[in-house]
Amino acid sequence: MASPTVESFVAEQLQLLELERDAEVAERRSWQEHSSLKELQSRGVCLLKLQVSSQRTGLYGQRLVTFEPRRCGSAVLPSNSFTSGDIVGLYDAANEGGQLATGVLTRITQKSVTVAFDESHDFQLSLDRENAYRLLKLANDVTYKRLKKALETVKKHRCGPASSLIDVLLDGSAPSPASEPCSITFYNSALDPSQKEAVSFALAQKELAIIHGPPGTGKTTTVVEIILQEVKRGSKVLCCAPSNTAVDNLVERLARSKQRILRLGHPARLLESVQQYSLDAVLARSDNAQIISDIRRDIDQVFAKNKKAQDKREKTSFWNEIKLLRKELKEREEAAIVQSLATADVVLATNTGASPDGPLKLLPESHFDVVVVDECAQALEASCWIPLLKAPKCVLAGDHKQLPPTTISHKAALAGLSRSLMERLAEKHGASVVRMLTVQYRMHQAITRWASEAMYHGQLTAHPSVAGHLLRDLPGVSATEETSIPLLLVDTAGCGLFELEEEDSQSKGNPGEVRLVTLHVQALVDAGVQAADIAVIAPYNLQVDLLRQSLSHKHPELEIKSVDGFQGREKEAVILSFVRSSRKGEVGFLAEDRRINVAVTRARRHVAIICDSHTVNNHGFLKTLVGYFTEHGEVRTAFEYLDDIVPENYGHEDAQGHGRTAAKPWGPAASTKKPARRQERHRQATAAAAGEKPSGSEACSQPSSSESGPRVGEDSAERLRATIAEFVASKETQLEFPTALNSHDRLRVHQIAEEFGLRHSSTGQGKARRITVSKRSPGATGAVVRQPPSPLSPPQAELEPRAEPPLGEPNSQVQLDLKALHLERLQRQQGGQAQPAKAQPGVGSGLQKVLQKKKKKEVKGKLSLALPAEEDFDALVSAVVKANNTCSHTRCSTSIVTLGQLCQLCGHRYCLSHHLPEIHGCAEKARAHARQRISREGVLYAGSGAKDRTLDPAKRAQLQRRLDRKLSELSSQRTSRRKEKERGT
Repeated sequence: MASPTVESFVAEQLQLLELERDAEVAERRSWQEHSSLKELQSRGVCLLKLQVSSQRTGLYGQRLVTFEPRRCGSAVLPSNSFTSGDIVGLYDAANEGGQLATGVLTRITQKSVTVAFDESHDFQLSLDRENAYRLLKLANDVTYKRLKKALETVKKHRCGPASSLIDVLLDGSAPSPASEPCSITFYNSALDPSQKEAVSFALAQKELAIIHGPPGTGKTTTVVEIILQEVKRGSKVLCCAPSNTAVDNLVERLARSKQRILRLGHPARLLESVQQYSLDAVLARSDNAQIISDIRRDIDQVFAKNKKAQDKREKTSFWNEIKLLRKELKEREEAAIVQSLATADVVLATNTGASPDGPLKLLPESHFDVVVVDECAQALEASCWIPLLKAPKCVLAGDHKQLPPTTISHKAALAGLSRSLMERLAEKHGASVVRMLTVQYRMHQAITRWASEAMYHGQLTAHPSVAGHLLRDLPGVSATEETSIPLLLVDTAGCGLFELEEEDSQSKGNPGEVRLVTLHVQALVDAGVQAADIAVIAPYNLQVDLLRQSLSHKHPELEIKSVDGFQGREKEAVILSFVRSSRKGEVGFLAEDRRINVAVTRARRHVAIICDSHTVNNHGFLKTLVGYFTEHGEVRTAFEYLDDIVPENYGHEDAQGHGRTAAKPWGPAASTKKPARRQERHRQATAAAAGEKPSGSEACSQPSSSESGPRVGEDSAERLRATIAEFVASKETQLEFPTALNSHDRLRVHQIAEEFGLRHSSTGQGKARRITVSKRSPGATGAVVRQPPSPLSPPQAELEPRAEPPLGEPNSQVQLDLKALHLERLQRQQGGQAQPAKAQPGVGSGLQKVLQKKKKKEVKGKLSLALPAEEDFDALVSAVVKANNTCSHTRCSTSIVTLGQLCQLCGHRYCLSHHLPEIHGCAEKARAHARQRISREGVLYAGSGAKDRTLDPAKRAQLQRRLDRKLSELSSQRTSRRKEKERGT
């Protein structure tokens, strides 16, 4: 009787599969009933407006039809979830009838999709090149039936080749002690020590061995070596994987070793390079091939005679002959299949392709000795049980720190359906059954270090051959700032580059990040990097579409995909767009740590991340990633790209009501503390630039304004702020920082200089990049704001400059009413005749009483002003009228009765000499107003040209989806009303 543990496991898995199947059926029913064709295309399950570009006959009579979008040759397919091997339905776009045919998708690129159709005797598909067609992904019921059948077999399995394996995998029995290690002559002598240990361990285990292969560690190479060693020992190996691509990859590797291999599966699902190893190709080359062909020809001839026959007895005779020929054909075919399977050392198939209702049913139950499941961490556990029941030993390979199996039902995933067999066994048995590969051969050591620390407990190391490779080392690539760094963070925080907020849509887009990606791709291509060596990855399909619209026509070889669609791939340079940037700070399914691990580890030499640190820092794992890039990579702010990008909502207010033109910290909020060695090198380089000798670990002191530049100590941000504040207080007009500053310190200098209202520019490239900070001239920008004079100080005090208020904050210049301005001028007139300190007693208190009585705004500072007598009200009114007819500038008494200008920013009137905002103190308000106007109108200055009225592609797509949704609602309402009328009649 089966163990209760096995029974409970099978019952739970069957229940989860039912939830998953119900969710898929409900989803597809919902799509058909409530979604338009365009909505289905946006979900990635339908391709519209396709035309036939070519037709040809493939292997074994398969008809291969290639479809392309109906527009121009450079048109690309929208973002979709189609993959090789999917079952698709073909429909006529102009006809609302049923489907024309069902086929298997064999190949898909950014510009075309190829489908294989079966041509039978009674079916001929006629396709017109001028017609429009659509493809719809269909549900595959066969897969679910095979999964359920495998689980039921596990439940009833009391004996057989896998009985001991089931005890270890399900009942909790400890694996049997490993056999004594023997000397091994490796086929691949270039294996590193961790790979050799994994091979030896897998060969010594009796039931279970798990090979944990992080990205780039040569997992497939190790698996191939294990298979070859098992074949060398005389074992029959069944090798499986969840996808056709993974299986074909193993076939290509094993084919180099000249082993007898056999690939099961539909020929249309196989790569052309491995089709010669498929079962159909092997049968076509077998000794029985000619006999089978002759029998099929005889059947066709008898069919033709049967159609011409008129006599009933004669027809019956023909049918009996056909039955005999078919029986002989079946026997001959089965004999040929058995012979091919039996002579093969390695049989390869997908997990579901190893089902007992396929060709493997012809083999004895105990034919295989070992089952190898590659990419086990990406497969549903139920699918792994299909091949596991065929042998007493299994080797599982994969990485459970990358993306888990794909599921539709969120409830089933949370209940455990998304937990793979490999993950469960690795947590249960630990190091006793797991061997991890620790040397990776793909990524630069800076990329490796992050992945190692974040996901693999610091065990990964980069092989010397790849530890220091950069883009500039590629042939034909010049050494630029972009090609000389492995890590780049472009931070959009505070720059107004928000995500698209679209109702009733789970997909997200960010046009601002699309433009940043476009600029960075162009910079890499201009440096000589081939577009085919660059990948752009985004987590949302809408962002993928926006990126393709912006980049595919100019760089057709550039690969743009979602994170899920790029697992298992690699490129020299990878650019990641995280998309999420909102006032709510939500990160969505970026919170899946394994998804970020996959995205970053696709790169070999260069990773660029474009994100809003204010948003992504709300998640701990993403905050760690941003902090690592800040510490070990180049950090830039989108502010540096604002010459090329004018944010569409730059002047919008944030959640707190402050304008987006206010200067905010653009850099990431992560810690900027450096390791001790890096701090020491930084101090030495800074001291050398300043012409001084640092002594030991002593913190660098702040130099005077005459030195070549400031030095940065342990707390770089505070020392930079103190240096700039000292410069503002000095009489120097320019401060030049040394080239020893790193990218993050340069970012801080830009921010602090902006807060102080200073000019700040960055010149040079690479290690020669330096920042210059200078004060603004009063006549040009109004950066010098003057305080109202104090009666307690000499009149010349009003000439002392002070720093301009920070951007976006209210001007700190005191806004007085007309009466206070008049009283101030009276005080200045008396200042030349009498000492200001000897103010008349009681006058100050009289002003305070008047201000309190009139409920005016309190004036900062202690003013002792000469007032008329309190009871002389007419004189007070006359003084106010006179002040209203005088220029509102502090040091000007020009009459503005005839000629005067009203400032729209502060509401005061000025003479023609002081009416410009930059002169009378409204410089920052004018700058903010200009930025908003440029963003809104798209015109830099009057006469520079009309605004481009073409609608943004992202906005157009958004409006189109809303229109389609509204039309669909109206159509359904009309249909329901028509039905109600028909019922009423």
